[in-house]
Amino acid sequence: MVTTTRQEQHERVWRAAAAVTDPELPMLTLADLGILRRVEIGDEGTARVWITPTYSGCPALAEMRADVDRAVRAAGFDQVRVHTELSPPWSTDWITDEGRRKLLENGISPPGAAPKRADGPVPLTLLPTRTVPRCPQCGSGQTEELSRFGATSCKSLHRCQSCLEPFEHVKEI
Repeated sequence: MVTTTRQEQHERVWRAAAAVTDPELPMLTLADLGILRRVEIGDEGTARVWITPTYSGCPALAEMRADVDRAVRAAGFDQVRVHTELSPPWSTDWITDEGRRKLLENGISPPGAAPKRADGPVPLTLLPTRTVPRCPQCGSGQTEELSRFGATSCKSLHRCQSCLEPFEHVKEI
């Protein structure tokens, strides 16, 4: 029987959870998106994983939790607990450079810098917070928003006025 150290178990859980792909953006892993927060191995051998959804009402959260559970079990852990952590709230600033590269390679405009938030409750802002994304096909900044909501609520639909190609943009939050 091969025994593993707690550090090796920790790394195995991290690798398994980090490799899970996002159900709505399957070119990205949970690690690429910055959704995977941390992992721990409990004294009883339970693998614990913490994730933060892109927003608290994300409809993909249940699928992400189930996918993480399956991946960690497949990595050899019988007891798995996947926790949701809402504070601090997820930000598009947590998307890794690799994640941004993958978005661009797949024709999706990556987000710019997220708006800065003060500590405390999230203020209600009724003013537009739209940005003008660059076209992921030709790089032009001459784009127009066609719909504030794309295939998922975290993306908007745009068209490039230079190459006329439509594209989605991940909204800054």
